[in-house]
Amino acid sequence: MTAPHRRALDAPEGTLVVLSRAQVDAAAEAARASDRQRVIQPLHKSEAEPLQRMFNVIQPGSYVRPHRHVRPPLAESWVVLRGAVAFFTFEDDGRVRDCLRLEAGGERFGVDLGPGPYHGLVALEPDTVLFEAKQGPYAPANETTFAPFAPAEGSPEARVYLEALRAEFQRREASRD
Repeated sequence: MTAPHRRALDAPEGTLVVLSRAQVDAAAEAARASDRQRVIQPLHKSEAEPLQRMFNVIQPGSYVRPHRHVRPPLAESWVVLRGAVAFFTFEDDGRVRDCLRLEAGGERFGVDLGPGPYHGLVALEPDTVLFEAKQGPYAPANETTFAPFAPAEGSPEARVYLEALRAEFQRREASRD
């Protein structure tokens, strides 16, 4: 698979993996080169591992379709290591429930989300890097349920929806000032 179409990089080898700035920089470069404007750098060695750990590197133009994990129910945690995101949770009908600015080094730098809610995010800065952890094993066929209210990735409507989420974030940020 060519680099522009890779969803994930290869996991680093070895029992002990030192997490480094160089590793994150390489993942950010891969995200910039990706058609999707994001890439996963897995730290777990196999999709069968009971704990999935990864860097999720995302650029501001990337559309992360809102989704949830209900079969099986999965909790997830994210910590922003570089950059910033607008993190959203949604009601089942698509209304925004929570809209949070999470930023590396900020007062709010991450979230832990229990199973069930639709969620998504918008990168606010180039080369945003999140450390993500969730229960494994990873089973793509039944793990992710995409929100029916959100357009499919790659569709013409996706860009419009991404901009609507960005506008909702900016509206809420302005009302906090």
